[in-house]
Amino acid sequence: MTHLKILTESDLRNVVTLDGDVIDCIEKAFVALAGGKVKMPPILRLDIDEFNGEVDVKTAYVPGIDSFAIKISPGFFDNPKLGLASVNGLMNLFSARTGLLEAVMLDNGYLTDIRTAAAGGVAARHLARPDARHVAIFGAGMQAHLQLHALTLVRNIASATIWARDVAKAQKTADALSAQLGIKVVATDDGALAASAADIIVTTTPARQPILLADWIKPGTHITAMGSDAEHKNEIDPALIAQAGLYVCDSLAQCRILGELHHAIDAGLIPADHSFAELGQVITGQATGRTDASQITVCDLTGTGVQDTAIATLARQRCDASATGTGTVS
Repeated sequence: MTHLKILTESDLRNVVTLDGDVIDCIEKAFVALAGGKVKMPPILRLDIDEFNGEVDVKTAYVPGIDSFAIKISPGFFDNPKLGLASVNGLMNLFSARTGLLEAVMLDNGYLTDIRTAAAGGVAARHLARPDARHVAIFGAGMQAHLQLHALTLVRNIASATIWARDVAKAQKTADALSAQLGIKVVATDDGALAASAADIIVTTTPARQPILLADWIKPGTHITAMGSDAEHKNEIDPALIAQAGLYVCDSLAQCRILGELHHAIDAGLIPADHSFAELGQVITGQATGRTDASQITVCDLTGTGVQDTAIATLARQRCDASATGTGTVS
């Protein structure tokens, strides 16, 4: 007899929100990855260029966690023209002991959004200056909302600027965030202006050409790049990767193929075999983090299967504790 739980997006939203416990959960996932015992295969990705779509499949087994997740995450970036969300998908949770399916999480990308934002919070917690107060977010979509929220959980953020090519969209996002977070949030379509005043910059777009240039960055800035999760995506000037005082990635193997690092390697600015610290290694002290207040730091986040297993396990635990979801027996 097997017990399977079906969890809808509504179920999951009721029990999982972006909070300090979720950021801690994702931080522990990076720590586990740094321990060297996590089994995390390369991302499987299917590109459907005809419809500006891609599908990523991510997974990881973490010793000590009873379950593992396999996530299927489609992103179809013309969907808004059809009145549809760009991202959807689901997570399946399996027993790490028996391989039996334990839960189907029909989250439509919600858990991915939450764990991605939490990773941005972890990066800033360990790499941004403690006195960081002003944020620039490049992008005006869902991650813009969530990334700024996550930063307010790890730093005393006083104000923010939202950049987008469509300044009206940036203004709408800025107004919503100002009301939600109770801080001053303004909008602009001038990237240099947005970056020049920022203590923390987060890039959250599907850009294929750099939107953040190296000579815009002032000393002491921390940059988290989370949009370059495929070979063709590129948000950051490759020169910035080469010039940064500290470059950190979520997975070095992934970032050499998919991340902003990939573009710096292709440009001949970084040797392909150059070793860099991973975020989990900075957290555990295996690698050195920020060394002074004037250092420019960059964290390259491509998204890892270990984050998906961590958030899915937390979600199932919270759903079990609150008797949320529909159970089936077979």
